[in-house]
This record gives sequence, C-alpha cells and structure tokens, in this order.
Amino acid sequence: MDIAIGFLAALHIIGIVALLGGVLYQMKDIKAGTARIAPGMLHGALTMLVTGLLLVGLNEMNDADVNHMKIGIKLIVLLAVLVLVVAKRKATTVAPAVLGSIGALTTINILLATMW
Repeated sequence: MDIAIGFLAALHIIGIVALLGGVLYQMKDIKAGTARIAPGMLHGALTMLVTGLLLVGLNEMNDADVNHMKIGIKLIVLLAVLVLVVAKRKATTVAPAVLGSIGALTTINILLATMW
C-alpha cells in the first residue's frame, strides 16, 4: 500500500508541476497578451484531481489520519482551477488575470498541502 501511495503522490506532484509550469512558462506571453491555456495545464489539473482523490481513498483504507477539512478546501480550490482551465482552453488567447488566477490558486493549493 505504501508503494501505491508514494507512486500516486509522485504523480500528484507531476500534475502540479505541469499546471504551475504552464503558467510560469508563459510569463513573457502574458505581458505580450498572447498567453493561452496549454494542453498540459488541463492534463496537470486532471492528474491532480484523480491522484488526489485516489490518495485520500488509499489513506482512508490504510487507516491513516486524513484531515477532511483540508482535503475539502484543497478540492474546492482545484475545482476553481479546473473551471478556469476548461472554460478558457479553446480560446486563442486568455487575459492575464485568468493565468494569474490559475497560478495563484495553484500556489495556494501547494501552500495548503505543505503548511496546514
């Protein structure tokens, strides 16, 4: 069980990197007004969602102490990111505020995971 949890945690981090990396990679494009939602950002957000839910389930089955309030708040933040990514993924360009919001919400999710 520990191997599966470790593997899913690694995939969860890879999803975070794909999402936040997609935002950070486009910093010049944000200033130029040509930024867009990269396909990897959608895949990263979906990876975070699936692996996060599986991690909670495996930890529950393993009788680990799971903070449901923390998980609920992280899920709400991730769902807000997913709504932004899915709503704007077909647009040729997106407003800087959209990518800024995605980056900020992802950073908040990272801080919730590490500091709570």
